Amino acid sequence: MHALGRLILGAFGLLLAVPAGFAVLVLALLVDPAAQGWLTGGALAGLDMALSDLSAGLAPEGLALFLAGLAKALFVLLFVPPAVIGLGGEILGRRGLLWYGAGCGLLTAALPWLTRGALRSGGARDAALLAGEARLTLILFAVGASAGLVYWLVAGRGAGLVREGHRPEGA
Repeated sequence: MHALGRLILGAFGLLLAVPAGFAVLVLALLVDPAAQGWLTGGALAGLDMALSDLSAGLAPEGLALFLAGLAKALFVLLFVPPAVIGLGGEILGRRGLLWYGAGCGLLTAALPWLTRGALRSGGARDAALLAGEARLTLILFAVGASAGLVYWLVAGRGAGLVREGHRPEGA
């Protein structure tokens, strides 16, 4: 019965952690000047692509593909890290704030690096590119850390299986 309760609490924790991470992501992207330029340029390019497809009589497939890719990226960035860290916390019996906050933040910040295959080799790196990657990594760390902290508040403080002879906290 305890396992079912933990499963429900973990699902509720994820239900709250994902919107918290999304809110921090939107806020960070709206506050960061470099991200504002990127969002404006991307939005204008997407609108231009959709309007040119419509004016040519084509179905707006490019827009649908863009939205599907965006949904997939948001799922990977916002849902997967708290789910992995939460599952790891339950299995390992971790209840610490650092496990959920820093662990989820580090995993979220590392995901773009992991998906593209670590650092690109290519000799001299542009300083502006490095600064942009550092900003994005910091934004993603804040997104993951906020989602992890919300998960910890809801489900992480009582994580772990009940051991023989021990009662769960609050029981």
